[in-house]
Amino acid sequence: MKHYHHPVLIVGGAPVADAVWASVPDDIKTVVAVDGGADRVIAQGLLPDVVVGDLDSLSSDARQTCGDRLIHIAEQDSTDFEKVLRIVAAPLIIGIGFLGHRLDHQMAVQSALVSFPDKRIVLIGEQDIVFLAPPHIELPLDAGVRVSLYPMGAVSLRSQGLQWPTDGITMAPDGRIGTSNRATGPVTLHADRPKALVILPRAQLDRCLPAISTATPWNVRGE
Repeated sequence: MKHYHHPVLIVGGAPVADAVWASVPDDIKTVVAVDGGADRVIAQGLLPDVVVGDLDSLSSDARQTCGDRLIHIAEQDSTDFEKVLRIVAAPLIIGIGFLGHRLDHQMAVQSALVSFPDKRIVLIGEQDIVFLAPPHIELPLDAGVRVSLYPMGAVSLRSQGLQWPTDGITMAPDGRIGTSNRATGPVTLHADRPKALVILPRAQLDRCLPAISTATPWNVRGE
């Protein structure tokens, strides 16, 4: 297990726009690469602290550059993103290079957010940010900001500050979902279980990251 006492950036192998790199907070200095994400990191003139995965997408140049920083996990029963989450412990994990490329990879990463509810993880894409709704969070949003709530399992959310309230509704992926809601001002969410993803415009990252970073995570994995 790699224990960090500060936020960590995890970089996947999907293309990362310059605007997404620019969205990463300046105070995040530690970078962990997921397999071929090491090539993305090195292209930015950085060297990952570690590279984790089955390493089947890692270029030979990156393999040579990273040397003893490689952590090879050969099993194929989990994704490389899950492998990283099993060995990286940090107060906040920001992930780039996971959204907007292959849909199957993106869906697998979103599923991992639900599988590791005890970790604070924010994924940044070119259009959106995505994170698992904690038990309670207060988001400092302005009126009109899009707020999408997507259930990855049966979940109920009490809310304040949404144009279409969610109280009394049980959401489910094969039932009612909560995409394209809108804030009427600051938004408060109370989730009854770790099954709901919150999707916001990327432009809201700076305003919402302090709330995400300090929200109490779920205590028990998978509950």
